[in-house]
Amino acid sequence: MKPYDLSVTVTAQYLPEQSEPDAQQFVFAYTVRISNKGQHAAQVISRHWVITDGQQRTQEVRGLGVVGQQPLLAPGETFEYTSGCPLSTPVGTMRGSYHCVGDNGIPFEVPIDEFMLAMPRTLH
Repeated sequence: MKPYDLSVTVTAQYLPEQSEPDAQQFVFAYTVRISNKGQHAAQVISRHWVITDGQQRTQEVRGLGVVGQQPLLAPGETFEYTSGCPLSTPVGTMRGSYHCVGDNGIPFEVPIDEFMLAMPRTLH
């Protein structure tokens, strides 16, 4: 077991009630689960997202904390939150990282693997 080991899993879903496909507005929600699998407490300080739409246009988002919080996770603890992402295409991706600080004061990065944002297709 590593001293600092945060794992991140993300699930995304399309929000048809908030989207307007005729106006090229597609809204997605994503739920992030951050689990401390390490031996020591660690705090999420900031986030960095790279959002790419279906036309390969990229937007970067940086900010303090997640949903207005900077969760401190003891070993074995999990923090979960849901946020949203609007796109101008029905398909896109997100990836990024969290900047964290261990209980020893040393900063470290936690990568967030790329995940898909996709409007479900309807067959007629």
